[in-house]
Amino acid sequence: MANTYTALHYHIVFSTKNREPWIARQKEARIWEYLGGIARTNGMKALQVGGYDDHIHMLLAVPPSMPVSKAVQLLKGASSRWIHETDNDMSAFAWQDGYGAFTVGVSQITDTVRYIEGQREHHRTKSFQEEYVHFLQKHGVEYDARYVWG
Repeated sequence: MANTYTALHYHIVFSTKNREPWIARQKEARIWEYLGGIARTNGMKALQVGGYDDHIHMLLAVPPSMPVSKAVQLLKGASSRWIHETDNDMSAFAWQDGYGAFTVGVSQITDTVRYIEGQREHHRTKSFQEEYVHFLQKHGVEYDARYVWG
């Protein structure tokens, strides 16, 4: 085969430090757009960005040469810098260490986009902690509950 072709999609989830509600509804669109721009600038493609007051969900296409850990590092680092530079009300803002990254098959993209779009509705009945543990269990990720939240 002469060329390499990939379809590497990840559902990335990360939270604000201590899951504090920094992402106010009136600020979220700018943050989602900026995260999409960071992805684009670094050779990734953000298919959907969303979240809730204390966490982010991204459906992200990542090139095969980029480890997922590097992708998340770029997203969190650049967005944190930008938030500090552009919003004086968020001077104490920080992302939590760690993240979740779950593979998404092409047939799951539409459902994953809908899921991310529906975060505000979803979190009327389920906390981020419940949601995140559900993701870990659904994907068969072994974890120690003592260390999930830092």
